[in-house]
Amino acid sequence: MAKRDSAADLVGLLTIEGQDLAAAWVREVSGSLGGRVGTAELDRELRELYDALVDALRQGATDVHSEQMSEIRALLTELSRNRARQGFSPTETAISVFALKRVLEPVLQDGTADQIRAYLQFNGILDGLGLFAIETYTQTRDELIAAQAEQLLELSTPVVRLWDGVIAVPLVGTLDSARTQVVMEKLLQALVDTGSEQAIIDITGVPAVDTQVAQHLLKTIVAARLMGAECTVSGISPQIAQTIVALGIEFDDIVTKASLADALKLALRRSGVDLVAHEGAQR
Repeated sequence: MAKRDSAADLVGLLTIEGQDLAAAWVREVSGSLGGRVGTAELDRELRELYDALVDALRQGATDVHSEQMSEIRALLTELSRNRARQGFSPTETAISVFALKRVLEPVLQDGTADQIRAYLQFNGILDGLGLFAIETYTQTRDELIAAQAEQLLELSTPVVRLWDGVIAVPLVGTLDSARTQVVMEKLLQALVDTGSEQAIIDITGVPAVDTQVAQHLLKTIVAARLMGAECTVSGISPQIAQTIVALGIEFDDIVTKASLADALKLALRRSGVDLVAHEGAQR
């Protein structure tokens, strides 16, 4: 007897008469995800994937990266990206593919030699699809982490308008090259948007400054001056002052103040605002 066509064996494996393997696949995956994905959504995802897989096998596809598998890759990409955004782990994402192996095992207990051979070949295809799903998941998670890191940088470097013509950047936490670059960009843009001529960089909440960070701050101040604004650095702690001296960093004619309040007073005087002290008595 001639050996049956491999594609026909694979298709026959997924279309065993009287077996709704797609429904069994949905139940298997639903249990592994703990009900955190709606049944209707999961049913749609896996049935679309199942139908596309059967169609690809009918065309003789065995390579995950073949043209016949393009629709499957697109569906898996959507599924993996959804799992990443929903907070599922890589294992939970891969199970959505590998669970189909367990679904097929019971129906092959009395299977023919051709069915067993097709099952072993199909296992290799599922392994490739599972790896593709994990790669897509990982890429999506990396994109999400990078976007969240960028958002945190934006949130951690607010530009505050203290007075007409006076803005401030209160910095808290560790400064690195990436964050100081964000400080420079946001400060310069704020000078343009507000038309301010006075800027205060307050580093009261910064525990340490190294040579590279200090150089970035100096460049920010020089850039602000080129745009016609004067910068004042406030909140230099004794530890940071000692570090700056030890590193031999010269602030030249850059004005520094001990506190944000002192820097604001200076900025207001520079802006032509008269400051009058009032003494109030409590009764």
